[in-house]
Amino acid sequence: MKKDSLTMRASREFPVGEVLFREGDAGSEMYVIQSGRVRVTKKVAGGDFPIAMLGRGEFLGEMAILNNKPRTATATVVEPASCLVIDAKTLESMITNNSEIAMRLVKKLAARLDAADALVQILMHPDPKARVLMGLRRHAEAFGEQTEEGIRLDLPTSTLAREVGADVEQVDEVLARLRRLRIVSDDGGRVVISDIGRLLEFLEFIEMPRRFEA
Repeated sequence: MKKDSLTMRASREFPVGEVLFREGDAGSEMYVIQSGRVRVTKKVAGGDFPIAMLGRGEFLGEMAILNNKPRTATATVVEPASCLVIDAKTLESMITNNSEIAMRLVKKLAARLDAADALVQILMHPDPKARVLMGLRRHAEAFGEQTEEGIRLDLPTSTLAREVGADVEQVDEVLARLRRLRIVSDDGGRVVISDIGRLLEFLEFIEMPRRFEA
């Protein structure tokens, strides 16, 4: 099938490790992922906080050209990617002439606001152990790799601790208990959630006293 003119003009290939843009930089382009994967991170307390793992059909970088402000995150290619690179003028024309594209953009921005709200809810929870479980669930849903053994997470203990505002010892304690319950296991240093359903049940169980108090 013949490629359309936009694809012919704007499609580019990016290798693993390529940084599409960095937090704080000025931005004049957005990206639509045709293949591959891109990790989006933000600097928090001196470390990189993963915000999203994006794949085919997803787009990123649009906020910098919509509001003419610096990039709010860093985007790094983690799987060889092919992307449409779209400048501000082209995006404006696409939104003006295609209501479907405009609606997709609105829905995506709304979904990202929901995701940001979910992060706030995790950090507001008073129980650090519950925050660890909520962090595991978030990573499973947003970044997890589905395998025969379960959902594999590329998530060091120190990173999870920093993200959810817990001590490394608290994270280790929760993971040890989940291993005893056979909800998670280890695979070459990575956490594998063997049974996401039981993880959610466990989270609901420890949440129960708080609900009764409320």
